[in-house]
Amino acid sequence: MNENRIKRNNLLAQKVIEGLKSRNMTGYYVQTKEEALKQALELIPEGSSVTKGGSMSVLEIGLAEALIQGNYNYCDRDAATDKKAAELFAYTADVFLGSANAITEDGVLVNIDGNANRVSAFAYGPKKLVLIVGMNKVSKDVDSAMKRARNEAATINAQRFNLNTPCAKTGKCMDCKVPDTICCQFLITRYSKHKDRIHVILVNDNLGF
Repeated sequence: MNENRIKRNNLLAQKVIEGLKSRNMTGYYVQTKEEALKQALELIPEGSSVTKGGSMSVLEIGLAEALIQGNYNYCDRDAATDKKAAELFAYTADVFLGSANAITEDGVLVNIDGNANRVSAFAYGPKKLVLIVGMNKVSKDVDSAMKRARNEAATINAQRFNLNTPCAKTGKCMDCKVPDTICCQFLITRYSKHKDRIHVILVNDNLGF
């Protein structure tokens, strides 16, 4: 990564962390995927019940694999034969893993979901959230974060899952109302009612979509 971008991200990350702190959330900043994995594991006590929502970032830093191999009660949603049971597991889990479709410079989390299993667990249920967020997802404000979530994250995911949506064909959000849309539920997390519940690990790398 370019040296000037690293300096810029270092400064921006501190601003985001201060924003998270003001919203009763905890932020961390690391330079590499390896450091992100180490930080995440420090937040997850051995023996914890753990699962995740749909998140490429969790996979990209090797966190899911580490939990499968470690001393954790990890529910691998991707490998589960009973998908419904795996989804319900999330609401009583000690730790729920995920990312954000976007995060503002002052610490607001923005997420979009189709079935709402991910954003509903973000909002309520698990005792702790550990979110892995690449610096590519930092946006100026809620409006730009929402635009990023809809035009980049949702569009790429629609293409990735081969969904029949206008954005999958045009590459941009068309504000559609079609059966395959994944822009069904919007969650804006501006404050955490419960201290020490939401932990955001910012990574100086491009992760997820």
